[in-house]
Amino acid sequence: MGYLKELFSQPFMFIRQTFIVLFVLLIFSAGLSWASDADHKNFGEAGRDIFYQTPGAIDGPAAAESPRSYSSLPFVNNRLVIWFVTQQHTYFGGFVLALPLFSLLLEFLGVTRKQGAAREQLDGLAHDILRVGLLSLSITAVLGAVMLGLFVTLYPGFMNYMGSTFKSLMPVYAAVFVSEAFLLALYYYTWERLQAPAAKWVHMSIGVAVNATGVILLMSANAWASFMMAPSGVDVEGHFLGNVWHLLHSPLWNPLNAHRFLADIMSGGSVVVAYAVYRFFKSKSIEDRAYYDWVGYVFMVVMVCALLPMPIAGYWLMRAVFEFRQHMGVTMMGGMLSWLFVLQAITVGVLFLGINYYIWQSLSRLQGGDRFHPYFKAIVFALMACFLVWFTPHTMATSASEMKAMGAAQHPVIGQFGVMSAKNGAINVMICLTALSFILYRRANRIVTVAWASWGNVLLTLLFVLGIGNIVWLAIYGFYIPANVRVGLSTPQGVTTATVVLGGLLLNRLLLRGSKVIGPVQWGHITSRGMVALLIVAAAFSWVMGLMGYIRSAGRLEWHVNELMQDQSPWAFTPSLGFAAKMVTVNMITFWSAVFFVFWLSRWDHRVSEQRMAQSVRSTPVVQVLSQEESV
Repeated sequence: MGYLKELFSQPFMFIRQTFIVLFVLLIFSAGLSWASDADHKNFGEAGRDIFYQTPGAIDGPAAAESPRSYSSLPFVNNRLVIWFVTQQHTYFGGFVLALPLFSLLLEFLGVTRKQGAAREQLDGLAHDILRVGLLSLSITAVLGAVMLGLFVTLYPGFMNYMGSTFKSLMPVYAAVFVSEAFLLALYYYTWERLQAPAAKWVHMSIGVAVNATGVILLMSANAWASFMMAPSGVDVEGHFLGNVWHLLHSPLWNPLNAHRFLADIMSGGSVVVAYAVYRFFKSKSIEDRAYYDWVGYVFMVVMVCALLPMPIAGYWLMRAVFEFRQHMGVTMMGGMLSWLFVLQAITVGVLFLGINYYIWQSLSRLQGGDRFHPYFKAIVFALMACFLVWFTPHTMATSASEMKAMGAAQHPVIGQFGVMSAKNGAINVMICLTALSFILYRRANRIVTVAWASWGNVLLTLLFVLGIGNIVWLAIYGFYIPANVRVGLSTPQGVTTATVVLGGLLLNRLLLRGSKVIGPVQWGHITSRGMVALLIVAAAFSWVMGLMGYIRSAGRLEWHVNELMQDQSPWAFTPSLGFAAKMVTVNMITFWSAVFFVFWLSRWDHRVSEQRMAQSVRSTPVVQVLSQEESV
């Protein structure tokens, strides 16, 4: 009872929980109403799955049975309203998924640390991050309730069909959401009570349960999105056939789960990074600057760990799109949406360049890092070359006279860089070079002392040279084989990249055992350029996340549910490239404004004040704590 009393003792927490309960009741009641309104004219008749080709009994309405009625709000475009609210809900939903995971990882790292000061630092950071996550959950619930209300009001026919088809999953979704809210509150409010060594593991088990329910919630939401793009579990008229697993497990469900999970991790990491940069520039003491420099570095590493497999997950998703409907893949990557992929490629290139530039500027923290500046310059030039290949379109925007001079729509030289064979090679090389940058940073203030140092360095060099050489050779070889065979080259390229990255990091770790430390890590001494680059990386990722969400949704063109329910509203058109980019930018700016408001609100409404953490930082400066960790 003490926990419940504490939970509702603060007005803001009571409001948060009220919003959550109202949101769940809205979902559940809407699901019941959709199910009761459905008129199953062919109930019990036999049907065949549109994708899996398995027989089943009709247990839901056809897509054509839902009326095409569309309401409208005065002076606004229905599609833009839904676009804006859905994107904000997606942003905050990813934030809520990532923050409890970060808290759990930091808490685990704190428990495993030998020094008590380092353990306190990690534990305090994890607790403060979780506080923001608890508030963000309420905002996510409010946005979800608004989104649901808008869908029901503006697109009632579409929601009637989706609600009737997914009616058996509505109670499960509601139960998972309630569990997520309860476990997240329990995880936060038992933090101080379960500080004993044995109780700490019990507390972390609650964190594991929080993250497990969060992943289930993400997968449940992805089931709707993947069904709208690639429906399964229904017949050719859209009748549900009673197999819930087929309804969930559409052709795009698994790749979409992987892609959005990594995106959510990067989204949460980018927000924490941006906050660290903001507080770094606002800090007036050396200790505070050191602390927020360290926080930015930690979550930059988290972002990179999620970014490196992101191109592979994106390729998996687009390959699944092509396998499901080739014309949908062509529309997205070679048709009217292809230039949006050029913008996406530019933004991804900015991410890799920004991260590597940040690592380069981080050498100023380390004594002896100056000797690696020439290597980083070479890496940046190599990244620029890969970047030029990565974002070069296959078909250039040219005038009639320029096209006549070229003799074709594609440039005879530059056009060769626009095909996937070249782009796969470029992005895999960029991933390998990013891993090399991190390895050099880890060596900057150390001298390798193991007996096999010479052989180890040679082996590490050969690993990167041969690996990158194999990736480039496979990219060139792809030009001489048919396109249907060329697609298979992505697997050996991905395996090579994983071998180089994981093998290089492991080998470097073995080489650094017992190494001589030239000097401690001087946290807070990074250049201002490096911190600005980190902020640009965070903003760029939010922008590309919004852009990719639009591309995925726009791939359906004029369909609510692809090839089953057509969008007959006045807003069923594909916006221009410039308009889509502006809308994504507005969404990004709104999200960042809301995020900094959440940070301000979380500092105003909390029990464990930031003064405790600041006092801990000053009494055991991060410079000393982490330098001790580095020397172990």
